[in-house]
Amino acid sequence: MRSDQRNDPPLSVVGRITAILTVIEKAPGSVGISELAAATGLAKGSVHRLVGQLLEERLLERSADARLTLGVRLFELGSSVPLPRTLAQAARPLMLDLHHATDRQVHLAVLDGVEVVYVEIVHGGLPLASSVGGRLPAHATGVGKALLAYSPQAVVADRVEAGLDPMTPRTISTPAGLTRALQDIRTVGTSYDHEESHLGVSCVAAPVFGADKKIRAALSVTGHTPRMDLPLLGVAVRTAAFTLSRQLRDAGL
Repeated sequence: MRSDQRNDPPLSVVGRITAILTVIEKAPGSVGISELAAATGLAKGSVHRLVGQLLEERLLERSADARLTLGVRLFELGSSVPLPRTLAQAARPLMLDLHHATDRQVHLAVLDGVEVVYVEIVHGGLPLASSVGGRLPAHATGVGKALLAYSPQAVVADRVEAGLDPMTPRTISTPAGLTRALQDIRTVGTSYDHEESHLGVSCVAAPVFGADKKIRAALSVTGHTPRMDLPLLGVAVRTAAFTLSRQLRDAGL
């Protein structure tokens, strides 16, 4: 997060803590106090005090060079969040079957605000930015577009307002382009990522619905573009997503 991109510093203690954790989460490596102050707009003394409290609660960890990373306690808390855990438990066997059938990497993601959060991954050896608990902008991913296509229009508007920054030259970066893509997804029930999040990598995704018939998650298969027969793989992904939707419905989730 560049200092020229931040909003006004949050006023509440919860808001300040969230801002600090968010900067550390998005950083490519460990972060120092001065960097946190610059990125959040908070006073250095305030950041130092809050960081000390977060270290005591194991929400942050400090390395030998005094730089900061997220702490193991956050992982412990995150693993107990009901929705992703329930989804992951239900989806894991289907994801393994899909991986074995396609020999591709399989993702399960949910929408949080205007970003996708990956809640389960069956890895396939790809050098991707996605990781369990990781986030990517929804407009630039197959799972994200599948989620947006079946979300309320206000959610799509929030994504557009947040910006459609490209991850690659192929990323959809205009409101009109995103609108067309989401209409296509609703027509065919399948979302595609044509090297929009990673050059050389494509994916096909399908929506997963809960018992209330509202969008709950998205399932995808990802691989190197030359090895991706997207229409054929789309059948497998839609079948797995439909099966998971039915399981969630039967379980009342």
